[in-house]
Amino acid sequence: MTSGMHYGWPSPSLPQLEKVVNSTLTLNHDEGSWMAVMPLIGALIGALIAATIVDILGRKRTIIITCFPFFAAWIMIAFSKSVIVLYVARFIAGVADGWAFTAVPMYIGEIAEPKIRALISSIVPILALLTFIWMPESPYYLVMKSHHEDAKKNLQILRGREDVEIELNRVSKAVNAQTQNSGKFLDLFITKSNRKAVFIMMALRGAQQLSGTTAITFYTQLIFKEAGDDISSELATIIYFSVQVLLTVLCSSIVDRAGRRPLLILSLSGSALALFLEGTYFLIKTRTGIDTSSFSYLPVISLIGFVIFFSIGMQSIPILMLGELFPANVKAFALCLADMYFCVMATIVSKFFQIVKDSFGMDVPFYVFTTKGKSLEEIQHFLGGKTGKESHDEKVEKFEVVA
Repeated sequence: MTSGMHYGWPSPSLPQLEKVVNSTLTLNHDEGSWMAVMPLIGALIGALIAATIVDILGRKRTIIITCFPFFAAWIMIAFSKSVIVLYVARFIAGVADGWAFTAVPMYIGEIAEPKIRALISSIVPILALLTFIWMPESPYYLVMKSHHEDAKKNLQILRGREDVEIELNRVSKAVNAQTQNSGKFLDLFITKSNRKAVFIMMALRGAQQLSGTTAITFYTQLIFKEAGDDISSELATIIYFSVQVLLTVLCSSIVDRAGRRPLLILSLSGSALALFLEGTYFLIKTRTGIDTSSFSYLPVISLIGFVIFFSIGMQSIPILMLGELFPANVKAFALCLADMYFCVMATIVSKFFQIVKDSFGMDVPFYVFTTKGKSLEEIQHFLGGKTGKESHDEKVEKFEVVA
């Protein structure tokens, strides 16, 4: 939630900052786009930091520490009197975001039972706001540090029962097997099962970002303003983000029942259709003489449709699976790589949106985002796996992926 507030802040703020005159905080379109993507650049640094300390400080303490830069960033934004301070504040927020998104998927993947991980993924951000300081440390991390009694105690708290010996033994065996050889970054590409997991991660996160979700988050109010609906752009933006928050919680609760693959297919297909309708509206409005006033509601409905379909699968499943795909000895490196990949993709797509919108019109980026649904075939290929005989490592890696 804290991260989402920083990503959503440019949507209502950019139109105001770009129209201010005689002020040190006035931005042009290019400066505004750099201000919007600054957290993504900061997240690259945050991910690298988290990868080096998450196994030293522990998952819980690593996550709690992010509260301080997040808070500092908001204070700097509130009292900012120059564009440079805004850049620095959002860069700091990005560092905290990259830090958190390396540790949080790891924590959730290690404390939650497989059948409820998706639900926990949606609830943890809300709980973190109020109670995370009292949450137990990851049993996996405690076993890695040879704190077996603490690991047992935390498992009892997390499972709500005294008898956890079987699961504790399973955790101990898994950690011992995975940490016999100290993991290295190159193991992500040398080991076959790790390499396949990296490809899955890149396909999922790539499809997620190529749908344009981050760019749309940055420019939601501007999109609604240019659409010219009878509903004010401010109200439409509030509706958009409210639907997103609500559906992220509700849809995450059905992921483990419906399965990853069906929801991903529905999510990508529905999102592509919604973006196509959005692009078609702007095409007709800006490039033809057809009167669009009779269906001016279409861009609002299309974007809300996009966030509904996107939240069904592509919003939470890629993040959820990050904590499941990789063994303990390379998990920190893998999540660092995943967050850096996300930041690079989201930055490119967001800058692309601004440049193409300004150069060719609002309809073009939506049509480009629509075509990226073809990444679905790549995701299906990876999630489907291979038939016949598989190595033990591949089975271990795959059993969560095709759940």
